[in-house]
Amino acid sequence: TSVEIPGGNLETQGGDILLRVSERRDWAREFATIPLITTADGSVLLLGDVAQIKDTFEEQDRYATYNGQRAMGLEVYRVGEQTPIGVSDAVRSAMSEIEADLPPGINWVINYDRSNIYRQRLELLLKNAFLGLTLVIILLGLFLEFRLAFWVTMGIPISFLGCFLFLPMFDVTINMISMFAFIIALGIVVDDAIVVGENIYEYRQQGASALDAAIAGAREVLLPVTFSILTNIVAFLPLCFMPGVMGKIWRVIPFVVITVFSISWIEALLILPCHLAHGRKKSGRTGLLGMLQHVFSRGLDWVITKLYMPFLDVCIRFRLVTIAISLSLLILVLGYVNSGRIGIILMPRAESDVSVVTATLPYGSAASKAEQVSKRLVAAAERTAQANGGDKLVDGILALIDENVVEVMIYLTEPDVRPVSTTELTQSWRQEVGTIPGLESLRFEADRGGPGRGAALTIELSHRDIDVLDHASEALAGMLANFPNVKDIDDGYTPGKRQLDYSLTREGHSFGLTQQALARQLRNAFYGAEAVRQQRGRNEIRVKVRLPREQRVRQYDLEQLLIRTPQGTDVPLAQVASVEPGRAYTTINRRNGRRTVTVTANVEPMSQTSQVKAALESEVLPGLATSFPGLSYAWAGRQQDMAESTLSLFSGLILALFGIYALLAVPFESYYQPIVVMIAIPFGIVGAVLGHILMGYALSLMSMMGIVALCGVVVNDSLVLIDYANRRRREGASPSEAIHRAGGRRFRPILLTTLTTFGGLAPMIFETSRQARFMIPMAISLGFGILFATAITLVIVPCLYLMAEDVVRALRWVYSGGGRETATPDAELLRQA
Repeated sequence: TSVEIPGGNLETQGGDILLRVSERRDWAREFATIPLITTADGSVLLLGDVAQIKDTFEEQDRYATYNGQRAMGLEVYRVGEQTPIGVSDAVRSAMSEIEADLPPGINWVINYDRSNIYRQRLELLLKNAFLGLTLVIILLGLFLEFRLAFWVTMGIPISFLGCFLFLPMFDVTINMISMFAFIIALGIVVDDAIVVGENIYEYRQQGASALDAAIAGAREVLLPVTFSILTNIVAFLPLCFMPGVMGKIWRVIPFVVITVFSISWIEALLILPCHLAHGRKKSGRTGLLGMLQHVFSRGLDWVITKLYMPFLDVCIRFRLVTIAISLSLLILVLGYVNSGRIGIILMPRAESDVSVVTATLPYGSAASKAEQVSKRLVAAAERTAQANGGDKLVDGILALIDENVVEVMIYLTEPDVRPVSTTELTQSWRQEVGTIPGLESLRFEADRGGPGRGAALTIELSHRDIDVLDHASEALAGMLANFPNVKDIDDGYTPGKRQLDYSLTREGHSFGLTQQALARQLRNAFYGAEAVRQQRGRNEIRVKVRLPREQRVRQYDLEQLLIRTPQGTDVPLAQVASVEPGRAYTTINRRNGRRTVTVTANVEPMSQTSQVKAALESEVLPGLATSFPGLSYAWAGRQQDMAESTLSLFSGLILALFGIYALLAVPFESYYQPIVVMIAIPFGIVGAVLGHILMGYALSLMSMMGIVALCGVVVNDSLVLIDYANRRRREGASPSEAIHRAGGRRFRPILLTTLTTFGGLAPMIFETSRQARFMIPMAISLGFGILFATAITLVIVPCLYLMAEDVVRALRWVYSGGGRETATPDAELLRQA
């Protein structure tokens, strides 16, 4: 054997000497020299004479190939404060140094680098932020004097830089999500500065000095600007409390946006007026820029006086008809959504740089079968790659075999280089592979490693009887196959490996054998008895004793296995034990004491998931429960996440609406005017839905997050409009005259805030990069929602304002017994009513 035994120490005058008996063996040839028997004539029977001794690795059914060659892989993860790009650069630098020490014929390659995705998306966001900022500056410069446009635009970098100071307090880093949050805030953050700056500009046009105009202009809009920022903050707050992993990721957005809004409030009301107070008496418009500003300003004045004001007069005169038409449009759009004609999904799938197919064989399948499946998938991948661009499309093909699971991955070139998308390649690969008989499941993925991944449909079935559950899952999988757009169906039933259960017979007991002795000898023969475990260099070596491999592959050899009895005799296993064939369970899932099986499937195109889900809920699943009494079902996976997130967002939306109402009631000193202002919210939602239809996107969780955030933004224009009308009412104007003047006076700032908000989001909305797909829906909701709600604000809100006045007058008339009504400010009218 291989032993190292301490024997104490020898105490000498020169000191202690350690005693040790050492006969260490590390290699197979050394173990072969272990003596077993020494005869009287001095002959020695060695271990190598009766046993095969080999230095080898543990037997396993897991291996990998890369581009047809055997391979091994290492995955490097970030564990601290490193950036993805920093980790990638460090790995590449280290591998360049290690390369010199690699044996000949050993090559290395980085086949998947997620820092590339990070770098691409970061560049995408920075590009869109720059384009959005440029559009905002151009729009402001065309309609306002250049100096005013410059200082209004300066509110953006001031607010952003101030936000950077506070991000560490919220444990927020500069990443893809926080960068997207800055893009969302890009157009919105200048809204309050536009209102303040435009009001100061109007006072300057009336002849006031720069100082007086700055003071009077900022003071006049102090209240509406303050409460518009507060409504924005309240609208984004629900996103802070989203549940689950998605909530942890996306709550970065409200942290960033709320911080930016808070700083922009200080900048708009304190810093901006100070800059504008030092201006010249009048700013002459000279040069090309001055001419353009003059043309656009005159053009906007013409639109206000010749188009908008006459149209507003007609709408106000026939306000009931105008409101009825608007409500009809609202009902029509909501009905369109409810009909299922527009898809509803959890998350848009982001384009991945890898296409994956996973084939699952029955447990216990021969390793050769898994290898055949792997070769077929790889060959199909090579043919698909050659047909779609070859080296321009594919960097490499990796095949992994892990017992009964085969996974093949095609690593693709950069998105701007490859001629087809990952989704198109995956669909072609699916067609090339065709049907492989004998598989438990075959699943193709084009979104590995990105948001929106996972099966589109996940249904959890539960029953107390496992046999009923298996039949039900098989029946459901068959029903799903009847849908032409449902792919990659997996019934969730995974039979385990075949199993032989042995128990002693009467004859076995008569030999004095026990169940424990039988189990121990079976285990030693096939699994192996561990003789010794020791270190060899940096590795731990286990020495096992068991039957040769050729005696562990046939059932005949198993039956003829000799079992040693307590008397020292050997008898065949079949003589002393009976066998019962069966199957081992791979996993046993339970929920509330009931066995569960999960059925999954994908839907192509993904936007039709909601229609398939509706059909399953109305017809298939109730019928399945009827066919299998005691069966219950529930949505899981993406659909469960969708339901939980939607419920959380809906609850947050209700709370946000109450918060917005409470905030608006303070400056208006009215209970009904906040409702008039908030009427813009549902029409903003209409705009968001129409934007998705126009851009060809399905509604998703990101869309809903944008809609929740939209609620606070769309009321800002209505708030400014109604606040101005109330000021004119307090000066003695009639309701009709006040709202008419408010429409003309606030048209310019309302239009500018809308255009700058949409302009800031426009580069993201119209972005064609595949990397931006998961962020675009939120930008669509905000951009198109604000665009549509502005038209409603300028037309419907004045009509609702006057209709509310009509109702208040009617109530007052009834309350006063039909007395003559007088013009009274809104709050007083309501209190009297």
